Amino acid sequence: MGAVACRVAMNLRNIAIIAHVDHGKTTLVDAMLWQSGTFRQNQDVRERVLDSMDLEREKGITIMAKNASVSYGGIKINIADTPGHVDFGGEVERTLRMVDGVMLLVDAAEGPMPQTRAVLSKALELGLPPVVVINKIDRQDARPAEVLNEIYDLFIDLDATEEQIEFPVIYSVAREGRCRRSPDGDLTDLRPLFETLVEHIPPPSGAPDHPLQVLVTNVAPDDYLGPLAIGRVVDGTVRNRQAVTLCGRDGSRTPAAVAELFIYQGLGRVAVPSAGPGEIVALAGMSGIGLGESIADGEDPQPLPAIDVDEPTLSMEFSINDSPFSGKDGRYVTSRQLRQRLLKEAEHNLAIRVEPADADRFLVYGRGELQLAVLIEQMRREGYEFSVGMPRVLTRTVHGAVHEPYELATIEAAEEYQGVVVGKLGARKGVMVKMANRGSGRIRLEIEIPSRGLIGYRTEFLTDTKGTGTLTHMFIGYRPWAGEIVHRSTGALVADRDGRVTGYAMFNLQERGALFVGPTEPVYGGMLVGESSRNSDMDVNITKEKKLTNMRASVLKGIEKIVPPTRMSLEQAIEFIRQDELIEVTPCNLRLRKRHLDPNERRYHARQTEDSLQTAG
Repeated sequence: MGAVACRVAMNLRNIAIIAHVDHGKTTLVDAMLWQSGTFRQNQDVRERVLDSMDLEREKGITIMAKNASVSYGGIKINIADTPGHVDFGGEVERTLRMVDGVMLLVDAAEGPMPQTRAVLSKALELGLPPVVVINKIDRQDARPAEVLNEIYDLFIDLDATEEQIEFPVIYSVAREGRCRRSPDGDLTDLRPLFETLVEHIPPPSGAPDHPLQVLVTNVAPDDYLGPLAIGRVVDGTVRNRQAVTLCGRDGSRTPAAVAELFIYQGLGRVAVPSAGPGEIVALAGMSGIGLGESIADGEDPQPLPAIDVDEPTLSMEFSINDSPFSGKDGRYVTSRQLRQRLLKEAEHNLAIRVEPADADRFLVYGRGELQLAVLIEQMRREGYEFSVGMPRVLTRTVHGAVHEPYELATIEAAEEYQGVVVGKLGARKGVMVKMANRGSGRIRLEIEIPSRGLIGYRTEFLTDTKGTGTLTHMFIGYRPWAGEIVHRSTGALVADRDGRVTGYAMFNLQERGALFVGPTEPVYGGMLVGESSRNSDMDVNITKEKKLTNMRASVLKGIEKIVPPTRMSLEQAIEFIRQDELIEVTPCNLRLRKRHLDPNERRYHARQTEDSLQTAG
């Protein structure tokens, strides 16, 4: 039995794919699945098959880590698809513990991006050998030789070992499923890539006759089998119906039994009687096991070190929806339902932490705005109705001084926008540390800036660069508090009464600023109906009607000039709101509102805040 398991391990490779957003990672996996014979020739398979979540397909990013497998020359290659955005680092960290090597995918024009750097650094720290794939070499602005030099520089900056720096390189066009081993020459199918992975990525280590150790990296729900513990067999052999011990990170030991044992084949799971070292398995009957914990032998339990992830840097307040329109759209509206959903998310996502603020409010801690925005969008699609507040950074006290999180922002934009971008980020306490001009009319800027300085800036950045710039960032550590940063220089137009929006009122108010609502839409007192052109809030009557006397063609002509309202996405709304404002989230609507709907309450709390700031100063 041991010799058979050893042969199986030698015919197994586990790899994770590291790539920045939109560098072609999921497209390359599609081609690998097709060319390995995973799909029938006439099978109807949608593009980007690993992007199984609706949000992933809509946003074009990988959010949840997933597993698939392909076979090449009798060798099984388990592929772990990791998120490319640093906000989902919790998914990345646990995925890298499942593999024996990584495939670094880099765009032939853009080169390695900062979020690629963040994930690659974790892989190199774990000692994983890399295979580099330079993708999209068919782009007109492709520069594979320069990009390869940038990759070498990146490996040197990350203190890679000599063995890790001597990586093999494959040049590919993932969209066409073709590649080659050299910068020049004819493109073939993906055989050079498969051969390189088999040659360079080592087979799993571990002895099949040792006591069992399984590292749990995910817990997936199943309607028939209950929660499935998904992880890697680090040592020993796991068998169906085997008695095991669940080892919690708190030191607890709970006896259990394997109800069903599955391994991954293609995009699905298949039941097997046993699995040896290196295999990625799904185990039923493991109720109570948590992410990052381990499953050990029933008689001689030897737990593995629990997976720890980087601490959150942002928090957002989640609370019940107490607006006049509450309960009209959602199925889940109570604080008990909201609490259960948030705690469930924290159980399945290592990078999320939840703490109750009071009976109806909860603080949710995460890596960044995008991660929390994805959670909010998932909940509203599930039928939840709630309110969220402005993101706030988490501070630390170091030697008696307040420290805050800092980010390294990397910006690519046309040269003509350099001045406005540097000026805006300078006002947000950013400091430029590097500038590169490629001679193609575009520049790359690297700016170290407090995380607070990036809140609310992305929309402004896209406006300043006419939608042609790209902005990415990664957490670099805590530094001393940088001082006051102006979040939003404009005020809000606030409805002063309940009712429905009229075209007549919109026509008269549009000179005051940009409106968020259109004719006939219902509003309530305290709801934000627009952005003021001044720096202070303004209470307005957007439900005012034109008197019926003397209504003639001149009025209709004026109404035709109404500017269409500005419709914010969830991410834009999160960037827009201030500390005294909330986003009302329902399955059908996103509304901005004041935290205190009554204008007298708003003025009272504003005075209280001002007095406390003066006292603190």
